[in-house]
Amino acid sequence: MSENESLQTPNIKNNPKIMNAWALYDWANSVYSLVITSTIFPIYYSIITTAYKKKVFIESSGEWKEVPVPHMINIMGNAYEPTAIFSFSLTLSFLIVVIISPILSSLADTIGNKKSFLQFFCYLGATSCMGLAMFTGMQNVFLGLLFSITASVGFWGSLVFYNSFLPDIATPDKQDALSAKGYVYGYIGSVILLIFCLLLIQVVAKTPEDTKIYTRITFLVTGAWWFGFSQYTFRYLPQFGMVKDKLPKDLVLLNYKNIFEKHEEHGGVFEVIKDNLAFYVDIAKESFRELFKVGRELFKDRNLKFFLSSFFFYSIGMQTIFLMATLFGTSEIFTREEDQYKLIITILVIQIVAIFGALAFSRLSKSIGNKNVISIAVAIWIVCCLSAFFLKKENPNVEIQFYVLAGFIGLVMGGLQAMSRSTYSKLLPENSMDNTTYFSFYDVLEKLAIILGSLIFGIVIQKFHNMHYAFIGMSVFFAIGLILIRFLKLKSYKS
Repeated sequence: MSENESLQTPNIKNNPKIMNAWALYDWANSVYSLVITSTIFPIYYSIITTAYKKKVFIESSGEWKEVPVPHMINIMGNAYEPTAIFSFSLTLSFLIVVIISPILSSLADTIGNKKSFLQFFCYLGATSCMGLAMFTGMQNVFLGLLFSITASVGFWGSLVFYNSFLPDIATPDKQDALSAKGYVYGYIGSVILLIFCLLLIQVVAKTPEDTKIYTRITFLVTGAWWFGFSQYTFRYLPQFGMVKDKLPKDLVLLNYKNIFEKHEEHGGVFEVIKDNLAFYVDIAKESFRELFKVGRELFKDRNLKFFLSSFFFYSIGMQTIFLMATLFGTSEIFTREEDQYKLIITILVIQIVAIFGALAFSRLSKSIGNKNVISIAVAIWIVCCLSAFFLKKENPNVEIQFYVLAGFIGLVMGGLQAMSRSTYSKLLPENSMDNTTYFSFYDVLEKLAIILGSLIFGIVIQKFHNMHYAFIGMSVFFAIGLILIRFLKLKSYKS
């Protein structure tokens, strides 16, 4: 029996080697989230899509300041703001994930090849990161956007299968610690790689052209990191899944080698393909039927109805701002290319502050309850949105104001994310066997919020040619979330 086959046995839970291999995937893939989503790629995209800088006289400081003028992107005869197009591309990537993830999750559980799907999305994301190195200018901006979309699909698609392994490989008493271990691995790994990338861009590169070249090298390094370290995960993680009896005569669409067989014993190739298509259509129907069934069940409960509704609306604001914050910083605050490393350092600080925010809000909830803690966090988010609206590049103190705002955002981001997940967990039926399904619905709801938020953000930017107005829109969603969460009724001191 091979090593991989031995891991297929029922005795796979709480195996230290398997659990370490699972946690290490966080170390592998978190570099995408920090390097590509949050820092270096958005800054590079902003630089590439800037046509020129114009001088603006600031009366308050008596100084001239450079302001970037964007290179408009033409699509079917219409000119679009590059920031709006970037926001729309994120919308598309999350829409793809929302559509395919329930289907693929159901398919993986049916035919027992969960790890194969995890590998597919991992390799899609990693190679797409490396593909971003081919994005060299406005002449191939759509290539850059395409790889940005496929990298996002690869990252979020792989997380669907990665997260679903947790209850398979660890008993409930081990899951919290193992999940936290993965988070710590991911944080440490992504920070290490980001520092390395910063050294390439800020120290090794000597000219603006060198900076662009080394920035593209960081995309290659990020993809290679993701691809390389994931191999340890794939070596020891079992091919886990509950295989059902009624499978097609031959899964030709998942095994391309079989497509060229004659399949005479199964009625011929066309009969087999027809059988395959019917199988996949049934899987798709069943997956969405189950998703809607869970949604209806959850919304019958008064507390879950108000919590999930509130969560959806404040997630629109929170997740969208997190995804678009870097482009706001490069467009409105750090307009000089030589100053944009300050933005990356700011985002690093935000991550650190977010950890302390999660711990602080968790402790505060013991005194005043989850509902009140979430309400405070959402209220601070509203203040942050309104403050961002009033940030003006003409203000000589705008950098200091941005740092203070970033600190508050880091504080409430970590706190609100942690408290949302734990509050939802407390509201679920006790001793339920459907917790995985419930949290799948929670993830889909969050991604739908991101789709709506990034779409609205892009539309506002395109209409007003100003990112400030988008923050007003986000504050409205936070306000709706704040109102809805106040209807929540929790037991004892949590109310």
